[in-house]
Amino acid sequence: MTTNLEREAAVRERARKRAASLTYSTGFGNEHSSEALAGALPVGRNSPQLPPHGLYTELLSETAFTETRPNTRRTWMYRIRPSVVRPRQERMDNGTLLTPPFVNTPVDPHSLYWKPRPAPAQGTDFVAGLWTLAGNGDPRTRSGMAVHLYTADVSMTDRVFSTSDGQLLIVPEQGGLLIHTELGLLGVEPGHIALIPRGMKFRVEILGTAGDETGTGFVRGYVFENFGTPFSLPELGFVGQSGMSNPRDFLAPAAAYDDSEEPVEVITKVYGDLWTSTYDHSPLDVVAWHGNSAPYVYDLRDFQVMASVNYDHRDPSLLTALTSTTSTPGLNNIDFCAVPPEWVVTDAFRPPYYHRNVNAEFVGVIEQAQHVTAGLGGAAADDGYVNGIAGIVNPMNPHGPGADAWEGATKGGLDPMKTDGLLFVVETQWPLVVTEQAARTIGQTSDETLSGNSTLQSQFRY
Repeated sequence: MTTNLEREAAVRERARKRAASLTYSTGFGNEHSSEALAGALPVGRNSPQLPPHGLYTELLSETAFTETRPNTRRTWMYRIRPSVVRPRQERMDNGTLLTPPFVNTPVDPHSLYWKPRPAPAQGTDFVAGLWTLAGNGDPRTRSGMAVHLYTADVSMTDRVFSTSDGQLLIVPEQGGLLIHTELGLLGVEPGHIALIPRGMKFRVEILGTAGDETGTGFVRGYVFENFGTPFSLPELGFVGQSGMSNPRDFLAPAAAYDDSEEPVEVITKVYGDLWTSTYDHSPLDVVAWHGNSAPYVYDLRDFQVMASVNYDHRDPSLLTALTSTTSTPGLNNIDFCAVPPEWVVTDAFRPPYYHRNVNAEFVGVIEQAQHVTAGLGGAAADDGYVNGIAGIVNPMNPHGPGADAWEGATKGGLDPMKTDGLLFVVETQWPLVVTEQAARTIGQTSDETLSGNSTLQSQFRY
């Protein structure tokens, strides 16, 4: 008899082979088109009287019909069954997947730190392993965001998930994922991000962690749920026509449908509540599609860093890879900032200046630096700045280099140097209110930036 462990190992092996064979189309926001069956994509019209191969036409609108053309996001899908063919949904327990507003905890004025999440209970998949750390705004008003952490040790083979509340930005930190979406598959490794449109159904299989041949290792990472406008690329202004996150580096999937007729649980998140129903078929049955509301995978190491080269530390806005805008130009719902390895050459104090910021800031580490980089406050393991940590600094909370980083920056050499490691920063215009479950697990706080050992905030090198 095949054991659960053996089944999971087989799923992972199959997922790794499939991920290695994936092809993509390129370009963020492009009018992509793809068909998994020749002739399945209609020509000359979106909704023919009778679509090819007996498929059903369905439109997924991620934005309002009347938004300006540059902001409109929608995709036409040609599927085996329309989404209206579904059983009645029933409420289920939300578990540790929570949604703001959070009113039972105060806005904490300290620099907050959480250690990496431990291994989950055996048999935890991606959805069951979502654990909400903090958030702001309210999905009912399409504003704000939620910060989730995930751990999982089994693949989703008979479960599918979607959230009507917002986009999902998935950031693996430990172990790779194969994400099956309605429009196709994404292979996502640590160092990549995956963007899932609002309302799109998907399931997650585990590719495994490095050196894990037994199928027992667990995966871990971050998820940011964007309740506001869909993510877009930031304007470049005087930077010019290229730089930062370049559109060609975003990869959209090729159509790949699942026509199985086995029972599958479909979980939907609607304004913070989870609903479940059991389909008699897979809802990931889109045979062809075209449009600009698509899932993407992006390698953060492809981010083209814009940096200061003569003096002073650049503002973190130059690290923005994706942004969710508001009606006020420059005041964004969310900015997702990438911090890949870079050359540092400035003839000045090189770490970030001490500052207080009107925005809230979240930091996560995907790959810690292997050494303390002189003058930069490198990510030394004994400082707690290791893979999988989470840190929050709320508005007007002073932060910057710690004592060790300040000492190295003021007394060290100024030769050009290359940083290592990979981290990211998320900025949002509203305070990040932690959940009650997160408030019980805060690892440390510190306001002592000029005395004692370096702490989390001493490592912020954006």
